[in-house]
Amino acid sequence: MAITTFPTIDKCSSNGRENHTVVADMDGTLLRGRISFPYFALIAFEVGGILRLLFLLLVSPLAGLLYYFVSESAGIQVQIFATFAGVRVSEIESVARAVLPKFYSTDIHPESWRVLSACEKRCILTANPRIMVEAFCKDFLGFDTVLGTEIATYKGKATGFVSPPGVLVAEKKADALKKAFGDVQPEIGLGDRHTDIPFMALCKEGYMVPPNPKVEAVTRDKLPKPIVFHDGRLVQKPTPLMALLTILWLPIGFFLACLRIAVGFLLPMPVVYYALWALGVRVTVKGSPPPPAKKSTGQSGVLFICSHHTLLDPVFLSIALGRPIPTVTYSVSRLTEFLSPIKTVRLNRDRAKDAAMIKKLLDEGDLAICPEGTTCREPFLLRVSALFAELTDELVPVAMVNKMSMFQGTTARGWKGMDPFYFFLNPRPEYEVTFLNKLPAELTCGAGKSSHEVANYIQRAMAASLSYDITSFMRKDKYRALAGNDGSVVEKPVLQPNKVMGC
Repeated sequence: MAITTFPTIDKCSSNGRENHTVVADMDGTLLRGRISFPYFALIAFEVGGILRLLFLLLVSPLAGLLYYFVSESAGIQVQIFATFAGVRVSEIESVARAVLPKFYSTDIHPESWRVLSACEKRCILTANPRIMVEAFCKDFLGFDTVLGTEIATYKGKATGFVSPPGVLVAEKKADALKKAFGDVQPEIGLGDRHTDIPFMALCKEGYMVPPNPKVEAVTRDKLPKPIVFHDGRLVQKPTPLMALLTILWLPIGFFLACLRIAVGFLLPMPVVYYALWALGVRVTVKGSPPPPAKKSTGQSGVLFICSHHTLLDPVFLSIALGRPIPTVTYSVSRLTEFLSPIKTVRLNRDRAKDAAMIKKLLDEGDLAICPEGTTCREPFLLRVSALFAELTDELVPVAMVNKMSMFQGTTARGWKGMDPFYFFLNPRPEYEVTFLNKLPAELTCGAGKSSHEVANYIQRAMAASLSYDITSFMRKDKYRALAGNDGSVVEKPVLQPNKVMGC
């Protein structure tokens, strides 16, 4: 059966499909990209670091040769072995849930999604391991069924091999479809290559998705569910070239990161701005910051209310002001506290004790706080705690924005002690600090406003400045989505590193 047997996807009508079932391939069909290397590379880096990524990159030429000149199955098996061998299944599932959806969602094919979104029931049928794609397809796109290659496991770890019937390509895809649907014939089958023809032939209608690298991906607002939270250390999708550049840059970048951190740790704050500029870190300051509080006049310190992107937000606030501003934190690693160029004071989530501590710090001078309680990478503001509004009327909102080109400076699943290093690993990291107007006296608790009214006003002000959307999500929502817990930290005499969750 030739590919020309099936018309192209643009010939498929999406009208009247409310009761239909559609079955689609993944790479090249649901996704614009026709290779799965970037997604294997993401898992390799997250579960095994730079060495696992290097191993995958080294065997990728062999995988490519096997894929194109021997069999698709053999090429995919090489990638599976290089990525999964010896890795705990729970770790793979964690990466698939917390990291991959962000990258998958930026590559959805518009024509395929037009048809898929019009149908009542959706099934993905892919040669990729099911464990990689199931969380994204079901949780974010609303697929009912995910059929993929099953990886072999032993005592909770992946062996690197696949379980029978093997990699789902060609006739094995058709067999998997028959097994899942029985005598029921799906209305639509979508594929993009000749090995998809066997399963497409089992559907009432079949359509091919031709390769078109220039087609624009589906925009975020067109997808059923926005991705507010995601994890992982890599900013860009690791294509083979990008993976190679990342590996080559890492030793150079680590030395540069140590140097940048040392600058903040050793030099006086007024000169840190210029030293970091010389080392490639750009800090842009907008707005008019207030002068420091004068203890001699009995003036209470200003409370800077910062939007939260990384744990370095208060540090860059201090750099922008040219003076160290203490900050309150929750569950920041001991290493980060040791290297911090500003004073950090730990909160314990006891409202009365925290309020007394913050009040005492304000009596001593200015203070920075991130009332969202946790970081968010996407253009959303999380729910703001109202505690700060009850403690002072000297409130200055600060909108923080940063840019990272290679590595993410936050993590929910990993060790937060490396967060500053990963931020400064970027070739040219940037921070933009925008000081908004001080909160008018008539809008404070002192003028009769409730703490929630004050907090909501500040949240709206920062969202308007950043052009962000406001959400009601909290810290526990993020950690439940990314790490499978609520992000709480229980103080113990000795804390195991893998039990410490970040803010």
